[in-house]
Amino acid sequence: VRPMLARQTDPQAARESFLRGARLFLADPPGHHFRHDHVGVPSLWAEPDADTAGVMLYLHGGAFVMGSPRTHRALAGTLAEAAGQRALLPDYRLAPEHPFPAALEDALAAYRALLDRGHAAETLTLAGDSAGGGLALALLAEMPARGLPQPAAVVCFSPLVDLTFSGASFRENAGRDAMLPAERAAFMRQLWLQGADPQDPRASPLFAGWSAPPPALLFASETELLRDDALRMAARMRAAGGQAEARIAGDLPHAWPAFLGWIPEARGTVAEAGAFLARCLQARTAWGAATSR
Repeated sequence: VRPMLARQTDPQAARESFLRGARLFLADPPGHHFRHDHVGVPSLWAEPDADTAGVMLYLHGGAFVMGSPRTHRALAGTLAEAAGQRALLPDYRLAPEHPFPAALEDALAAYRALLDRGHAAETLTLAGDSAGGGLALALLAEMPARGLPQPAAVVCFSPLVDLTFSGASFRENAGRDAMLPAERAAFMRQLWLQGADPQDPRASPLFAGWSAPPPALLFASETELLRDDALRMAARMRAAGGQAEARIAGDLPHAWPAFLGWIPEARGTVAEAGAFLARCLQARTAWGAATSR
């Protein structure tokens, strides 16, 4: 993947390559059903056979220029099942055809539509990987300004939260990251932002004005470029009164949970993330019941 990303300049070719890889190597979880719907935007449901409580809004990675619900439905479905939920994957618009903030507006539309369909915020969770993890956190940071209730919790795998690329790990791990070529980051940023300020909190939620965010669990590997994005984001959320933790794994690829069936650690990480979401859902529901009496 890294050599392909290092030389790729055609977003459409990158999308096709990403989709081929997902179809060949990432099998759908057994016992899941997938169906298309329009939930604010075109979306895909991943629904396990087991009983579920609430919905996980999953935002896929792909540097804002590639990826889709199809490439990430195996990960989203497996994570949602571990949390006791079903997953909704919005097919948000991609750059460069639809630059910033199109993806965020689509994520907001999907979240609003879930609320409009009668899903209480305490039964909702957010999750995402890589750019999708950053998008999930940007969505969360936007909710107070938009008058939207916050979900029960958020989980992110290797989130991209700082488009200034100021984290020390971006330099320290430039030669160690197994997947991401550091030299291509500015090109990706330009495709997405197209002149917008990289410190805009809607693009880089590290710089958002956080206030009492819901519980968050962020994962990153020791050797990836975005290690310090996860560490700094968790610290920022704690400083704002939230319960946030960054789990730093060993020498693993960027967003390794996506490689279910190929990297042994992927399934364990997904199980840990799902258990965290399940606990947060239970606590939020119990708190809501107590306060309503």
